[in-house]
Order: sequence, then C-alpha cells, then structure tokens
Amino acid sequence: MCIICLVAFLFCITAVQCSSSNTSKLIEDSGQSFMERMNMGKTSFIYFGNDVNPTIKQFLDQLEMSADALEDYGISVAKVNCSKEAIASYCTDEKLMTKAYLFRGSEVLRSFDIDTVFDVNAIVSHVLFTVLFNEVRYVHTPSELLLVENAAKQMRDVVVGHIPVLGLPEHRALMEAAFVYGSKYQFVQTTGAPILKHMGVDDLSSSQTRLWFMHCKDVSNQIDRCPCTPMRKPLDTINIHTFLQLMEAPLVTETTADPSEVNVIHNHLSVPVLYLFSQPQTKHLDGVTAQTVALQLRGEVGVVLVHRDSANVKTPLQYNAAYQLPQEDVKYITVNSAEEIVKHFKEELIQENKMIEDEEENNEEHLSDLDILDDEVSESLYRDRDVMLDLESVTELTSDSFQSAVTQNKITVVLFYYKWDAVCMAFMHTYIEVADALEDVNGLVLAAVDCGEWTDICSDQNVTSFPIIMIYRPIEASQVYRGMLGTNSLQKFILLSLISGPVSLSSSAEVLSFLEGDLYRKHADLSSIRVLGLFTSVHDAGVTAFEEAAKLLRGETIIGLFAHKEAEKWVEGLSVNLPALLVSRGPQVSREAYYLPSSSAEDLVSFIQRAVLDPFPELTVENLPWHLQLGKPLLLLFVGKYDSTESTTSLAEMKHLLSSGQLHSFLPCWIHLGRTPIGRSVLEKFLGFVPPLPALVISQLSAGGEVFLFPPGRPLKAENILQWLRAVEKRDEYPAGVIPDKEWGPSVPFYDFLAIMDQEAPGYASQRGPKMKTGSKESHREQKDKGSNQRQTTHSSSNPHKPHKHSEL
Repeated sequence: MCIICLVAFLFCITAVQCSSSNTSKLIEDSGQSFMERMNMGKTSFIYFGNDVNPTIKQFLDQLEMSADALEDYGISVAKVNCSKEAIASYCTDEKLMTKAYLFRGSEVLRSFDIDTVFDVNAIVSHVLFTVLFNEVRYVHTPSELLLVENAAKQMRDVVVGHIPVLGLPEHRALMEAAFVYGSKYQFVQTTGAPILKHMGVDDLSSSQTRLWFMHCKDVSNQIDRCPCTPMRKPLDTINIHTFLQLMEAPLVTETTADPSEVNVIHNHLSVPVLYLFSQPQTKHLDGVTAQTVALQLRGEVGVVLVHRDSANVKTPLQYNAAYQLPQEDVKYITVNSAEEIVKHFKEELIQENKMIEDEEENNEEHLSDLDILDDEVSESLYRDRDVMLDLESVTELTSDSFQSAVTQNKITVVLFYYKWDAVCMAFMHTYIEVADALEDVNGLVLAAVDCGEWTDICSDQNVTSFPIIMIYRPIEASQVYRGMLGTNSLQKFILLSLISGPVSLSSSAEVLSFLEGDLYRKHADLSSIRVLGLFTSVHDAGVTAFEEAAKLLRGETIIGLFAHKEAEKWVEGLSVNLPALLVSRGPQVSREAYYLPSSSAEDLVSFIQRAVLDPFPELTVENLPWHLQLGKPLLLLFVGKYDSTESTTSLAEMKHLLSSGQLHSFLPCWIHLGRTPIGRSVLEKFLGFVPPLPALVISQLSAGGEVFLFPPGRPLKAENILQWLRAVEKRDEYPAGVIPDKEWGPSVPFYDFLAIMDQEAPGYASQRGPKMKTGSKESHREQKDKGSNQRQTTHSSSNPHKPHKHSEL
C-alpha cells in the first residue's frame, strides 16, 4: 500500500464523516437477529436499554457515530430495545440500564459502564484495547516494561504509549495505530508515573500524553537497553503514522545528487531535511558526524549525506550544509561543528512549535469568558444568576440585632458570608435548605451575616475565612462548624448540637440505656456511636476537662458522663482503670475501652475524635479528612460497584488481619465504588488506570506520594497480604503510581473588592490615613453622630484573606 493511501485510510478511520453514505451503521437487533449474531462468531459492541433519559440519549448519539468508526475494524455496533425484546441476562428490570457489552460470538469479552465509554473516542479506544488485549501489553512498573523489552530483542521494535486518561482522542489514536501496525511492532500502553521516570521524564506531575519508539529489533545483548526515540509532536493518528514511518526510514540517507534534486521520504511526510556534504578525503569522519547528528534529531529531522565527489552536486564549496523546511526551498549554510548544526535545528523546531502554540492560544482568547469559566462554582453561580433566593427562613443579622439574637435563643446558627464570593453564594442554597427543614425546631434560629456590609460583626467574631458557620449558645463560647458544606452534614451536626453535652447519667440502668442507644433513640439515624466518660466521683480531677471537651464536641457525637462509684463495674475485665472512656458503636457490638489521660480539654477533644473513628472504616467524602489526620499510610481496599463473593471475602480477610493486631502501622480502610463513585477516580489517580476489583493499594501520602498495588493476579488472602506488606516495607516492591506533590491553590487570584471600590470612590486620597479606624463600634457611633454617609475603611495588604473592616452608613 502506498504511503498516501495509508495516510488516507488512517485519516478516514479517525474522521466519522469519511463515509460514502449518510446511512447509519448502528443496527437495532431483535431477539432473533441477536441470537444469529451470537452464532456468527463475529465481534460486536451492543447496548441493551429500556428507557431513555438525556444522558442515555447522548450516549446513543455517540454510539451511532462509533458504529461508522468501528466498521473499519470489522466490529459491528448494535442496540437492543429491551422494552420490545427481553433478552435474558442482559435486559434487566432496571428502568435505566447503563451497561454496554463487547461480544466475540456469544462470549462476553468485557462489559462497560456508559460513563466509561462516554463518547465516540472512548468507545473506539476501549473496544479496540479489549480486542487487542493479547497484542497490546499493559504495564505500570519499569520491571514489567523491561520484560517486554527483553522479549522483543532481535524480534521486533516496541512502541510505548503513555496515556494518563483513558478514553480520550489520544488513547483512540494509539489503539488505531496498534490495530494497523500491531503485527509489525510490539505495542505497550501505560498510565502510571513510574514509567515516565524510567523513560527519563522529569515532570512526573504532567498529564501530557507521550509516545516512544524502542529500537529493539537490532539489539542482541540482553544486558543492553534498547535505544529509545521519543515522539515530540501531539499524539494523534497522523503524527503517529508519520513518526513510525520516520523510524523505518534510514538513519542517514546517502546520495550523489544535489540537495535540490533529492527526493526522500521525509519530503512526503512534511519533515525538515538536513543535508551534510562529504569530502572524499574526510568521507569516514563525515559519515560519523552525520550519524551523530541524525541520532540527536531522529524523529524530527531527516539527515542526508551528500557526496561532493559526484559531478551532479552543484552546491558551491563555501557551503558545508543545507536544510529544507516543509513547503520551502533548500537553504544553504556554513557550520563549524555538529553541535552547531543540532542547536540550529533545535531552535528552528522550537520556533515552529511556539508558533503553533501561539496560534492555539490566540484562538482560545476569542472565546467568551462567560461561555467558559475555569471555576465550576463560579460557573454554577453565573448560570443561576437570575434565581432569586428565598431568605424567609434565614434571619439576616445586623449590628443592632446580632448581640440580642445570639444571647436570647437556645441555639443560634450563624453563616458569615460575602455576597460577591462564588462559594458563599453557592453554599447559600444549601443553608436555606437546612433552614427550611429545621424551621419548626424550638429554640433554634438559623441566621446569616453579610460581612461585606457588617464588617464590624465579622471582625469582632474573628471571622477570617468565608463561608464559615458558628454556633452560639447563651453564656458559652461560640463553636465553629468544621464539617462538610453539604445539606446532610450540616443538618446532622445542628440536630446533634441540640443534645446537651455531656449527658449526665446517674445510675447503671441509665448507662446501659445510653450505650445501647435507647436514650436519645430518635437520634440513632444521626449517629450510632455513644461515648461515655467514667469517673468514680464528680469531684475527680479530670471531670471538668472532660465536660469542657464534651461541649466542644457537640454536634459531632453524643457524649455521656457517669461519675459514680458504680463506674468501676463498667471497666471490669476490660484491662483499663478509671478514669476511662467507653465507645459503643451500637447494640450487640463489643465496646471499646480506653484509659482517659489527665489532659486539657483541647487534648481530650483530639483523643476522643481518634477513639470514635472506625478501626476499619468505609471511606466516604465526609469522613476522609478525619482519618487522614491520623497520618498513617492508607491500606485501602477498593471493592466493586456491586457486592460480590470476591469483595465479601477480601473484606473478611482484612478484618481478620486487623483483629490479629498486625496492621498497627497502617490505617486499614475500604471504599465501595457503588456508594462512593468518586473512589474510581481516586483509584485511577493513584495508578493511572483501574485494575480488576477488588484492588488493594498502599497510599503513603507522607513518604513521597508513592502508591503500591497488590498484585492483581494473586489471591487476597491474609498471609499473601502480610507477605506483600513486608516486601513493601523492605522496598522490594516497585511503586505502581505516584501522587503529584503539589499545592492546589485557587484557580484565580484573590481580588480585594473593597480596596478597588474605595480607590474608585471620590476623595479616596484625602480619606486615606494610617490612623483611620473603620468598622469598629466607635467609628460607627462617630459616623452616626456626624450624620455622615461616607464610607471609611482600613486596608491591610499583608494578609489578603483577612476581612477588612468596612461599613456603609
């Protein structure tokens, strides 16, 4: 096949529009045609569906587009309407089915959630990767790549593709190239950062796709590494094809023709060509120079050695080199060394790439800032800019009403916010939902303070971040809410805050009722955990500190106090002495006992927070921060979307290990991907891919961000897990991934709106003064006395996050 024809074929299989007809290739199977398809033994990608919502409709549109693309690979694409044809095992009772299946004959090669095959590129890439599973090797550690490399020596060359995110156009391009060239080269795919380091990439945090060509065919010594050439252009179908053609071309082409008459493959591939002239007396040395230069420019520039002893060479002797850029004439130059030649071409290539990048940036600048917003919260705020908030259930406090509100109500919950802050206004919707839900609770008031208007309140309350929620009770210190900014978390916290802390118990019967959950039964759905402090007398030294700690922990858990001589019987046989802490996780669950140290209230808070943590927790978005505070490496088990025998068995093995006391240096935990879907993204971030489930990993966040994966093909048994843990601790295991060590700052810089407003106000310069006070009660009173309506502010540039005292009178 000629080069032009092959390029046209590769372009056509990438472009959906390359079709001689507008007829869709998507087949709608009946029950009979489905059975016939199964008996034909061909490869088919089939979606079984019942009802259609907007998400499913979008997927079906992409499925129809993929039918045209996959036809070129002999793969048919079909859909089955389960409301018409109930096919056993695939048409279920679910109203919305979200799985597609890849068949080879009647055998299911793999099933896909439609959020994995989200568009035509994802469908084609995942389907081809599955079809080519035995031909495209998947590696995630350097040792696995070395095995592939050694097996390929003297046999064929290796193409290695690093695809950080599967299902994108780059992944599709690599799989299409593997389908076309798979019989010629050994293709390897990886997503993990360890391979990047192994291939000499310094920036491990980069999400850039990469491709390397490993020249293994001519390497005979098993000790030697295969020479490697990186592809430096974007990873797409045409660039991959061009790159592979360059790898097949001679490293140096020799000719006796003048450069203007030379016609090499590089000209057809639109690649720059470098011409070096050879003299008869230095022929060998010139050949070595050409080889050296060609190795440094391989994959980017073609090198031609022109022999001057030919009569066909018309180039004047004053020139010893020439070059030809795509679509341009030959240019003649004089150079003094090979290094100068390489430097010259590197500068040319850099300039060319910069021109391409500038053109892309210019195109992006034409897009409207309102159409594409980097910050998702700001985007949602802009989208809902015309929605009026109903603040009827939220009391808006002012300087005049704040003090009376927080002292007269049993509990006052106050949200401090800025109207112009996107996060604050997005959270305001949640806050109103909670206020509406708790509107009928006696003694409870949900209020809000706009710190842009009433900065004296926010300054007096030492509010330095927004949004923030504080709980106020009469004659008590305020309490800061530190939980998730979500409806359920906040509502749960407020309802638990209504319980006085600690709950004073006077008899063993009350203690039993408290620990079993009978006392405050209505709060069982909020928290099944009960914490009990045991002392011999109310006069014990640690009682006061415990009571203060319990008040600080209101809203997080239910805490009781039993200061009585009968407290001794509750620690009998538990190998602890009084004072002690009992943690009950529900009826008929063995209780945990801890010796209660003599500490300050703040230290006891930390002690109790650690004690109530589940020893083998199911990690969720809500509880993850509490467990990360322990600072231990996570021994994290990912179980599948649906319960299975493998998941149940692996969980049981982990619990057995935990009970044996051999995991004290780790935090054993697990994530159920059905209840916490973000776990799939976490796993992919850890490793760069999603291995078969259940999967066990070690995440050492405090030790360079290394992530280790329990070997997927090995049974998850207690003895195997222990053996693997020891190997990791001895550094006998390669990390399977690395979490980038970087800070996640705000997407945009902080803007001091108050300073901007004041600078634009008339008379700004005359109003500025180093001693001018604003926002304080005194300045408010002075302004009222003068009847002035001018705004006076004090600005601090040392801390942009500190609220500025400001008021409008």
